[in-house]
Amino acid sequence: MARIGKKPVPVPNGVTVNVQKNEVTVKGPKGELSRSFSPDISITLDDGTVVVKRPTDQRHHRALHGLTRALINNMVVGVSEGFVRELQIEGVGYRASVDGKDLVLSVGYSHPVTFEGSEDISFEVDRTGRELSVRGVDKELVGEIAARIRRTRPPEPYKGKGIRYKDEFVRRKAGKAGGK
Repeated sequence: MARIGKKPVPVPNGVTVNVQKNEVTVKGPKGELSRSFSPDISITLDDGTVVVKRPTDQRHHRALHGLTRALINNMVVGVSEGFVRELQIEGVGYRASVDGKDLVLSVGYSHPVTFEGSEDISFEVDRTGRELSVRGVDKELVGEIAARIRRTRPPEPYKGKGIRYKDEFVRRKAGKAGGK
């Protein structure tokens, strides 16, 4: 983590970073994020870059150093570009749709499963209803919502039915051997 922590975080045009003690606020074209960090780690703003420094070389300070830098970088990237997590739905009759800001999944249960959208999270579904994407400025929140969606019907190894990440590989198993 020490190598990650040493790299300064570049601040692109259109993004403003405000550092007060251990509170960092980042504003950009996509939104605004704010987060508190450990008071042990010093965060400074120098010539359009954010620099993170640690007081000692102790193990917990080294871990906090890299973590703090990575979280600040995710905040800057989130408000400037945003984050996307894409999912695929496999299975006969399985589909998704967007109702206002909410995501509605029909994945084999007796009832549709609804995920509420917010100002921070938006859902997009293609016209087939088989591919969906979760968009937002907070990487942690986008990943958590995508994981909850996947958890409603995880991919099963026999027929491959369920909800999976777009780049996920699901190892398939052989079914019953059958016979006489």
